[in-house]
Amino acid sequence: MSQRFLSPRLAGCCALLVVASSAWAQAPVTDPSTLPAQLQDFGSYVDSARKTFDVPGIAVAIVKDGKVVMEQGFGLREIGKPDQVDAHTLFAIASNTKAFTAAALQQLAEQGKLKMDDRVIDHLPWFRMSDPYVTNEMRIRDLLAHRSGLSLGAGDLLYWPPTSYSTRDVVERLRNVPIKNSFRSNYAYDNILFAVATLVIEQASGQSYADYVREHIFKPVGMDESLIDKTGLKPGMDVAMGHAEFNFKDLKPVPPMAWLNDPGAGGIYASVHDLSKWMNVQLAGGVLPTNGTDGKPARLFSEDSQQQMWSMLTPIAIAKPPISELAPLEPHFYGYGEGWFLSDYRGQRLVWHTGGWPGMVSRVTLVPELHLGVVVLTNQESGAAFNAVTYRVLDAYLNPAHKTDWVAVYDKAVKKAKTNADDSFAKHTAARDANSKPSLPLAKYAGTYRDPWYGDVIVSHENGKLRLRFSKTAQLIGSMTPWQHDSFIVHWDDRALNADAFVNFVLDPDGVIREVRMQPVSPLTDFSFDFQDLRLAPLAGDKSELQKD
Repeated sequence: MSQRFLSPRLAGCCALLVVASSAWAQAPVTDPSTLPAQLQDFGSYVDSARKTFDVPGIAVAIVKDGKVVMEQGFGLREIGKPDQVDAHTLFAIASNTKAFTAAALQQLAEQGKLKMDDRVIDHLPWFRMSDPYVTNEMRIRDLLAHRSGLSLGAGDLLYWPPTSYSTRDVVERLRNVPIKNSFRSNYAYDNILFAVATLVIEQASGQSYADYVREHIFKPVGMDESLIDKTGLKPGMDVAMGHAEFNFKDLKPVPPMAWLNDPGAGGIYASVHDLSKWMNVQLAGGVLPTNGTDGKPARLFSEDSQQQMWSMLTPIAIAKPPISELAPLEPHFYGYGEGWFLSDYRGQRLVWHTGGWPGMVSRVTLVPELHLGVVVLTNQESGAAFNAVTYRVLDAYLNPAHKTDWVAVYDKAVKKAKTNADDSFAKHTAARDANSKPSLPLAKYAGTYRDPWYGDVIVSHENGKLRLRFSKTAQLIGSMTPWQHDSFIVHWDDRALNADAFVNFVLDPDGVIREVRMQPVSPLTDFSFDFQDLRLAPLAGDKSELQKD
C-alpha cells in the first residue's frame, strides 16, 4: 500500500476501548462559531475519531492567512489519568522533524557555510556508502530526498528501538548497509541519511544539532515549548504519554523514547501551539512574525530556500488506494522534496509530512496557495485518526459543499488492512509443516551471529529454550519457538513492539549453520524493523558460553 494511504506503522488496528472525556474540554483559541460550516461539529467529529481508532488524546491546530484559527486539545494525555490534552501538550513529532533539518541546512547554505550540492565527503571526509560511486556522488541535497538506492527503512535497526550506538557510529556503519537500487533512480524512505545530515549541520555550524535548532529555528520562530528530544522532559510537564496496542489489540501506555543517535530524522517534541507558529512561518515563505534590527521583516530562510525545499526531487509512484472510498485522495502528482512530501488534493498543492513514534503519530499539512495549515498530533499509533481529522479540515476549506465522514472511510480501510494481515499469517500457517522438527538439538543453534552493519545478535540456550537478543538494542530480546524445520519465531518480551519475526537458520550440507535470515511475521509491523536486511553469520568458538542448562 502507498504510504499516502496506510503505511505499516500508520495503519493500526481497531479495538473496542471507548475513551472518555468531553471533546471541547479545553477552551478553543477562537469562538467555534467563527469556524467554517464543516467544522461546527468538529469537537464531536474528533471524539468519534478518538473512539473509533482508540486514541486517548489528539491535539489540533489550524492556521489561515497568518492567523491561528484554532488550537485545541481533545481527550486524555494518558489513559486512566485525569490530565487532559491541550494546545500546549508536548508530543513526539517524529519524522516531522525532517523539515527542521532541511531548514537548518538551507540556513547554513545561505550563510555560505555549505552548498546544497556539495559532496557529503567534502564535509565529512570519512563518510562511506557501500558503493564507492554513491559515496563520491552523494550530495547534501540527496540526504533529504530518499533517493540514495537504499531500501525502505534500511539501517533503522541501528537506532530503532533505541540502541547504544552514537550518531557517528550509525553513520560509520552505513558503509556496510546494502544498496538495493540505483542511485537517484527511485524513492525509498530512509532515516539513516538524516543522521548524516545531522553531522553535516554540526560540522558546518560548529554547534550540536540540538543547540543549532534551538538557537536558529526554535528561538526566532517563538517555539518556546519545543524540545529536541525526550531527555528534556521534566516531571510535571504538560506532555502526552504514548500508547500502543500490545499484540495489535490491547491498548497500553508505552514509555517515552529518546532518539539521541539520529535526532535530525525524528527527535523533536512539540505542541500544536508551537507548530502553529512553524506553519505560519512556512506559509509566509520564511518570514518571521518580528522585524529584524534594520526594521525590515526578519526571515528564517529565504524564498529561494523554501522553493528548493518544496520542489520535487524524487517522484513517488502513485498506488491505487486500498478501498474505493479513498479514491478522492488519489493525487495527480506525488513526490518528495527536502524533508516534505508534495502532492495535490482537490486542485490544490499540498506540502506535508507524517511522523511515527512508539505510541505517537502525527501529520503536518500545508496548502500554500490558500495560506492554510493543519497539524494533528496523537498519542496512539493510528495514522487513520490523524488522516481522518486532517481531511475533515481540508474539506472545510477546499470542498465545503460536500461533507465526507473520513472516520468511517478510514475505519473500513484499517479493518481491511487487519484482515489482510490475518490472511497473510493464515497463508504461512497453511504452508507450515507442523510435524517437522529442528534439524539440530536446540543447543546447537546457540551462538553469536554477526551482521556487517548492525553488529552482533546472540542466541542463547537457557533452561531448554532459545533466547535471542540484539547486542546494542535493549528492547530486542525475546524467546524463540520452533516454527518448522530450521525456522523459528522470536516473540519479543516487549509486546508493544508488534514486531515478532521469523528466524531462519541456513545449514550447509554437513549440518553446520552457515547463515541466519529474519523477516517480520506481520505485514502490519513497522518498516523500521528492517530484519530482512540482516545477513547474520555465525562467529566461531563462542557457543559454549551461551548454553546455560
